[in-house]
Amino acid sequence: MSRRTKTLISAIVIVFVWLPVYAWFIAGLQWRILPGAHWSLSMLFYALAGTLWIVPIGLSLPWMYREPKV
Repeated sequence: MSRRTKTLISAIVIVFVWLPVYAWFIAGLQWRILPGAHWSLSMLFYALAGTLWIVPIGLSLPWMYREPKV
C-alpha cells in the first residue's frame, strides 16, 4: 500500500471515526464523574482529555510512514 493511500485511510478513520467517538465518550464521562464540579476541576479534566486524544494518532504515524514492502 502506498504512503498516500495509508495517509488517506488514516485521515478518514481519525476524522470520521476516532474523533467523534472520543468526543462523545469524554463528554459522557465528564457528565457522569463531574456533575456540578467546580469550574477549575472541569477545566483540568478537559485539558487532560484534550491532550490524550492525540495518543492513538501518534501511534498511527509509524504505520503511515513505513515504507511499503516490495
